[in-house]
Amino acid sequence: MEIKVLGPGCPKCHETEKLVREVVAETGALATVVKVSDFQQIAMMGVFSTPAVAVDGVVKCVGKVPSKAEIAAWITQA
Repeated sequence: MEIKVLGPGCPKCHETEKLVREVVAETGALATVVKVSDFQQIAMMGVFSTPAVAVDGVVKCVGKVPSKAEIAAWITQA
């Protein structure tokens, strides 16, 4: 599973990345977490508000910091 955290590096983007990494560690999921800060790559995924999270190429969250429960649900559903 690949989880992309999309964002240029604002505090909310850093918080989102931190939460995603924490949930991956807590659940023991076999996931690779990738931080994408390039605006062109972000726009190519159809995302125009950050932070955003994509799991295996599917955008799950846009424009907000997701909760740990939301992240855990995305990981277990994938």
